[in-house]
Amino acid sequence: MNFAYFIARRMAVKSQRTFSKLIVRIAIAGVMLSLAVMILSVSVIKGFKTEIREKVRGYIGDIQIFKYDMNGSYENSPFLPDDSTLQYLRSNNRIDYFQYFATKPAIISANNEIEGINFKGVGKDYRFDFIKKHLVSGRCIDFRDSIKANREIMISSFTANRLKLKAGDEFIIYFVQDPPRRRKFEIVGIYNVGIENIDKGFVLGSISLVQRLNNWLPGQVGGIEIRLKDFAQLAPVSDRVYERIDKNLRSYPLSRVYPGIFNWLDLLDVNTKVLLVLMMIVGVINMITALLIMILERANMIGLLKSMGATDYTIMKIFLYNAAYLVLIGLVLGNILGLGLAFIQLQTQFFQLNQTSYFLNYVPVEVHFTDVLLLNLATVVISLIVLIVPAMYVSRVSPLKAIRFK
Repeated sequence: MNFAYFIARRMAVKSQRTFSKLIVRIAIAGVMLSLAVMILSVSVIKGFKTEIREKVRGYIGDIQIFKYDMNGSYENSPFLPDDSTLQYLRSNNRIDYFQYFATKPAIISANNEIEGINFKGVGKDYRFDFIKKHLVSGRCIDFRDSIKANREIMISSFTANRLKLKAGDEFIIYFVQDPPRRRKFEIVGIYNVGIENIDKGFVLGSISLVQRLNNWLPGQVGGIEIRLKDFAQLAPVSDRVYERIDKNLRSYPLSRVYPGIFNWLDLLDVNTKVLLVLMMIVGVINMITALLIMILERANMIGLLKSMGATDYTIMKIFLYNAAYLVLIGLVLGNILGLGLAFIQLQTQFFQLNQTSYFLNYVPVEVHFTDVLLLNLATVVISLIVLIVPAMYVSRVSPLKAIRFK
């Protein structure tokens, strides 16, 4: 039988001492809370990044293709997609789908209020799946009747609230060009993406109207939105698309279209790392304190074991086994607490956020088994490695003094 393990188990299970019980419980609670906070931090940050990313890519796609020119305005320069570009986009198995669009700056006039917006024209090939998920009222544009579709428009709840509009209302849009052109539209749907840059800046309409206002040639578009099957492949696919499209075109990945949002999301990773380090330090300090108190409290036992021939290494293992037992209890309780709170939030969305500030109206949670496993392993390994230092204190205990002190 493993002598060190036998003694450690007796200390953990059969111990009648009360002096160190409070400190031991505090140490277990420290490990539990540290692990729970780390699990929740990683889950919330990953969930937050995923939700924001899906909102942005759901509205503008993962990669956008424009005409290569010096145009820096809100209105895209027209181009006619060549056959080789379209063939490549259709044959690329990493691309889920692509769709055409065109933008044109405009001014909405309604209820004695005006609002500058960017009119985004889309066609019958446009996927409204994302918009339907965030539809507040009304419906999506019906492209079965092209003439009727040119008068239908979808606006955000942000714009609707500012202009005091609702689904079914009509208003005038003045398109910015020389001379300005005005068109009357009916609101068929109101959506709420939750991203201010999108809700505040865009409305959805028909691309054929933009083509007609700009006197474009048949088939000309302002841009192409590409949706990937796997967002993790954005960088290599974006580079490949840039190489394969016509030389008169340029492509931008989503991270370059909205760099501010994605830079902000990257900064969250830094915050997460800092929080993980702090929580790990808290848990380790609690365990070090508990181990030192257990060693000091059992100085007599240490002296007795040494007088009977036990080595310092054997006695160190006794206390390390005991510390590992306490860490294990803390891990079990920490997993129950962290995963339990994550599950409750996932099912109920109990914890709410201010959507204006955070782009979401609830705290998102995304739990991955790999993350939980790595956090548990890191806690065990780091704790036991660090606890070797206080465990070495047993070598300083004199058997003669310890027994005499008793």
